[in-house]
Amino acid sequence: MNKFLLPLFFLLFTVTAFAQISGKVTDVNGNPLGYVNIFIENTFTGTTSNDDGDYELNVTSADTYTIVFQFLGFKTIKKTVEIETFPYTLNTILEEEQISLSEVVINSNENPANKIMRAAIANRKSNLEKIKSYKADFYSRGLIRIKDAPEKILGQEVGDLGGGLDSTRSGIIYLSETISKLEFLQPDNLKERIIASKVSGNDNGFSFNAALDVDYNLYNNTVELGNEIVSPIADFAFNYYEYKLDGAFFDDRGNLINKIKVIPKRENDRIFSGYIYIVEDQWDIYALELEITGQQAQIPAADIITLSQNFSYSKANDIWALISQRIDFEYGIFGITGNGTFTAVYNNYLFNPIIETKDFGREVLSFENEANKKDSLYWAKIRPVPLTSEEISDYVKKDSIQILRESKPYLDSIDQVANKFNLFDIVSGYSFQNSYKDYRFGIGSPIGKVKFNTVQGFNSDIDLFFRKNYDEFRRYLNVSLNLNYGYSEDRWRPTAAIFYKFNNIQRNTLGLSGGVVATQFNGGLTSLPKLNSLYSLIAERNYLKIYENAFAQLSYSQELFNGLRASTTFSYQKRKPLFNNTDQVWFNNDDRDYSSNNPLDANAYGIAPLEEHHILKLSLNASITFGQKYMSYPDSKFNILNDKYPTLNIGYEKGFGSDISDYNYDQFKARLSQDINLGNKGDFKYNLKAGTFLNSDKIAFIDYQHFNGNQTNIGTSANYLDVFNNLPYYSMSTNKSYFEAHIEHDFSGYILGKVPLLNKLNYNLIIGAHALSTQNHTPYQELSVGIDNIGFGKLRFLRLDYVRSYQNGYEGDALIFGLKIFNFID
Repeated sequence: MNKFLLPLFFLLFTVTAFAQISGKVTDVNGNPLGYVNIFIENTFTGTTSNDDGDYELNVTSADTYTIVFQFLGFKTIKKTVEIETFPYTLNTILEEEQISLSEVVINSNENPANKIMRAAIANRKSNLEKIKSYKADFYSRGLIRIKDAPEKILGQEVGDLGGGLDSTRSGIIYLSETISKLEFLQPDNLKERIIASKVSGNDNGFSFNAALDVDYNLYNNTVELGNEIVSPIADFAFNYYEYKLDGAFFDDRGNLINKIKVIPKRENDRIFSGYIYIVEDQWDIYALELEITGQQAQIPAADIITLSQNFSYSKANDIWALISQRIDFEYGIFGITGNGTFTAVYNNYLFNPIIETKDFGREVLSFENEANKKDSLYWAKIRPVPLTSEEISDYVKKDSIQILRESKPYLDSIDQVANKFNLFDIVSGYSFQNSYKDYRFGIGSPIGKVKFNTVQGFNSDIDLFFRKNYDEFRRYLNVSLNLNYGYSEDRWRPTAAIFYKFNNIQRNTLGLSGGVVATQFNGGLTSLPKLNSLYSLIAERNYLKIYENAFAQLSYSQELFNGLRASTTFSYQKRKPLFNNTDQVWFNNDDRDYSSNNPLDANAYGIAPLEEHHILKLSLNASITFGQKYMSYPDSKFNILNDKYPTLNIGYEKGFGSDISDYNYDQFKARLSQDINLGNKGDFKYNLKAGTFLNSDKIAFIDYQHFNGNQTNIGTSANYLDVFNNLPYYSMSTNKSYFEAHIEHDFSGYILGKVPLLNKLNYNLIIGAHALSTQNHTPYQELSVGIDNIGFGKLRFLRLDYVRSYQNGYEGDALIFGLKIFNFID
């Protein structure tokens, strides 16, 4: 038998062999119906049909069962069957539901939909709290397709994306399944134990389809989907939605179900549109079909996201519980388009068992041993939703060629194509890979690294690197060499580094580096070299101030236990001043000259800001993330920030052994930061810093505490929680005690979304306050108001802020043009 057909035959056989009750659901015209809920009456044992209309309902014993078929827009059907032998075939034809306004008696002039939704909103919290805790089985399947995949992106080969593409370069690029056990306790404790995980084409893969990522409870005021999206039954929903009663129908239990059309008041608010079905008198959610655009959710790559949920009633518990959920999406960016679906089924609920907060630790997700080693027989037996023909084909194709794709001849053939030199490599650099041995080395192009400053003139870098991965990237070795050449100095400065990551749990890393660099006095101004080149050559403003450092450094970091990470560095440094070597400029301005390279005095030409010296430096740092939760994958740990608690960083830095004794010092410092989610009102962030020096009266200016100022009117970060946008560089640098505070609130559409005309632009209003106090300077403050998410279509990387500063009264103001694209420019 053909090697390709054999696994296909085996898979189809096992699907049939283990299906207890199976069949097909169609409409009266014979068209298959996908996403039909099929469950045993008065239980939460059920499944859904796949896109081909096929379903499987696993039962354990021969008996008489009443099977319920429930699907929005169609009449619910119950079939009682007496089963003596398995497998048992039960096909079903569903008729369309007649949804009519005649079912509703309207006794007032008020919009009847408003009356229904007010009742649903009034009962929102009580319905939410009906399920104080639960245990349940969870199944999820994720599928992502791509259409017309490009063969190259930025000159680099894309490949066949795992073998899922057809001749048109379209097909499935991700298919996976998860079976897990859930435990939940109000208000937000959710623990998941994954017992089976499968990824198409990777028998060692672990699915990322977790219940934690799709926990969309519309009984909460908001749900997190890119941004916080306002629920149609939120307490404040009438500020965002209009409602229309499209009709009503009776379910199989005689409950009147109201079909409510959800209509956004403003098209770019963080809200849904679509339909929500409300149970009359009980005011629970019966089902929903809601969608949101990527623009509304501010997910640039997404075109549209559709959320569908279905609920079933438990008479014993008086609870309408979620039994199935589906997320469909379409995406497209930079010419890459596709779609995907994530389906979830909840089974075998146990409502309100005795669970206490102490039963939930910081670990929110874990895997059973051998969870990714389950064979086809296991999956055919336990999978609640049958595979479609497309999914079967993808599994068979990728699983059957996996061994081939991991073989040396195949990987060598792939590398042979990828390792070819092309013209774009002249700008981007060239790399060579050996996929079988999993290593890569290359050289960076100096063309893309050209910069300018008044000390080195035009300068550029040649980067050489080697990287070897172990254990699927859980461990790796990275070796790099950088050669920097300054044309005006006619000087090479080499540096080298070796870095090793030991594992993916504690993520302990060891690094050794050394060489000679021309570096900024304030190393925190990472974006200044990019801007300095343009400001210098065009405007004759050289804000970059640098010195030379010949160094050798050893560093180590490790997570000691969950929430606490420690790091240390020890270095020898030989530091000396540098001076301007060029006055080159593109547009000469007779009224302006370059400033000196002395950050203490712009006119101190030829005067050094420090004496040449050597020094030993030791730094000890600890990061404490309070309330940190985490997911445990085999041989890996992924931390999850908890916005209820802040992160505290504490550090100690010591300079000692200097040949200039006055340059020895001690510094203690701390930082407290937090990002607080305020639901529909946006995000509130703060970053507080404080520190003090000892024995530091005459230390080198390099070792002062420097603060990130900005004299360029250009912002280059996603937020301004670490910068004073109207403060001159080095004007507040100190070797004494200091306190620094940054606060920002991003309203995320809460304000501008309500302003006529402006709400069509989908901008975000951001306000900020910044303060700096040092022992030897007058306190400095800034207030700012800005607009973010500026741009066109999906390209929204601009931000505009007005900043007003005070120091002994009004100091000045500025407009800051935020270009977040600088984050992606090396």
